[in-house]
Amino acid sequence: MKRGDKEAVELSKYVSEFLDGYAELYLTGSVHTLKSYRLALALYLEYLEDGKDVHFRNFSKKCFEKPFLEDWIKWLKEVRNASNSTINVRLGSLRRFIKYLSERKPEYLYLYSEAKSVELLKTEKHKIEGLTKDAISAILDAVDTSTKSGKFYFTLIVFLYATGARLDEALSLKTENLHLDDVHPHATIVGKGAKARTVYLLKEAADYLDKYKDIFLKSERADGYFFFSRNGGSKAKLSQTAVQKALHKYAAIAHEAYNDVPLDLHAHQFRHARASHWLDEGINIVQISHLLGHESLEVTMRYLDISIEMEAKALLAIQSDEDRTTMPKWINPDGTLKAACGL
Repeated sequence: MKRGDKEAVELSKYVSEFLDGYAELYLTGSVHTLKSYRLALALYLEYLEDGKDVHFRNFSKKCFEKPFLEDWIKWLKEVRNASNSTINVRLGSLRRFIKYLSERKPEYLYLYSEAKSVELLKTEKHKIEGLTKDAISAILDAVDTSTKSGKFYFTLIVFLYATGARLDEALSLKTENLHLDDVHPHATIVGKGAKARTVYLLKEAADYLDKYKDIFLKSERADGYFFFSRNGGSKAKLSQTAVQKALHKYAAIAHEAYNDVPLDLHAHQFRHARASHWLDEGINIVQISHLLGHESLEVTMRYLDISIEMEAKALLAIQSDEDRTTMPKWINPDGTLKAACGL
């Protein structure tokens, strides 16, 4: 096998393995994020073929260098008519794959360094619509807790707001990761990149979770999902679509009583509300960043629209105190570049 062919096979294999194993296992359980990775790579390979005349025989690490990435951004803008915010999402997904590449072989390290230096496009900032404490109370009041389904979703909403967890983190929570009988009740939440963090629970929230266990988990194993699918039991993960459908239902009821409740309510708004309320309650942003599982303080600052001055004060305060049996498509390099990479 020629050197060029060998490199093309290797890169194609990495694309396939990243999408069909690594991303879901180590990066995210979110269906939407996994789709975003897949779409970004599909678009990039399409650009290489259509815009740069790159095919399997000349597919090499050079194709992931900075000039190609910057030209891809132009291609997305001019050929695909993508918005700046969409392009930034695609670039973020491609960067994550390039980081994966850089972790596989030392000769790919420079690619990730170059990818990080590619500038994001300017976008108009859209703030997440906030939920006041009164709005959250109205949403909880809208849930009919006389029914089993109502008790289920009431507890899920309490957990989302009490912990500031992402929806997928809440739905991935195992019963054994909830420690309600400890002196300080807490949840061990596994976030992005399989990173675990501890979030302590107020007594009222812990009591609701304890009652939920008595109703729903008496005969279920500790290694099962805490918020599970009613059809499959604790071994079956509840879908985000089912949660979103329930939230829209409760939002419509709550909106009638309190019109500040958005009709397009989504789970992430509980996370954002919790972070904002933590800030109002005097918790500094460094601690909030940890509780949210953000990779950096800068992410939390953007998330909460925090100024540099507020960050400096916080820092000063801290200083003082697919089927796995199917043959991977990259083995057969016939056809298009996307097909060779399993896309």
